[in-house]
Amino acid sequence: MLPTSIVTTRLSLREPRVSDASRLFRAYTTDTEVTRYLVWRPHKAIKEAEEFIAICIEAWGDRSHFPYVVTLAGNEQAPIGMVEARPRGHMVDVGYVLARQFWGQGIMTEALAELTERCLAQPEYYRVQATCDVENLASARLLEKAGFSREGRLERYALHPNIGPEPRACFLYARCR
Repeated sequence: MLPTSIVTTRLSLREPRVSDASRLFRAYTTDTEVTRYLVWRPHKAIKEAEEFIAICIEAWGDRSHFPYVVTLAGNEQAPIGMVEARPRGHMVDVGYVLARQFWGQGIMTEALAELTERCLAQPEYYRVQATCDVENLASARLLEKAGFSREGRLERYALHPNIGPEPRACFLYARCR
């Protein structure tokens, strides 16, 4: 069972709250550059962020997946991104997003590395994996810095609607124990 909160040197990862919707909306959900390689379109209205947070809260309630809000330590009221663990049998898929003003500071590498350690410390999980679009070089570097190894290229794997209407190739990365 993953913890409801995780603290690192610089960050706090915690369960989402209803009040996060408006803050996430302002921080990044409307940013076309942040959402470029994601599987959802930028939010145009606060209601979209509210619906998303409601789904995240429900996920924690039924333990189907574990979306964490990422904040700077000591400022848990100001979300700057999210990282999510989605258990699938003996493995966990992870995903992440970070507000653009925090790119290039190692923040998501720190968050993802710690979440991955927590997942692999659970006896039922042997593998943590992630995919990224083959053109998303920043995400590929982030995964490698977080200790993931590139295992392959998946053709026509993911639909990134902000780039085009057809499925795109992605790299598959993993960390195993």
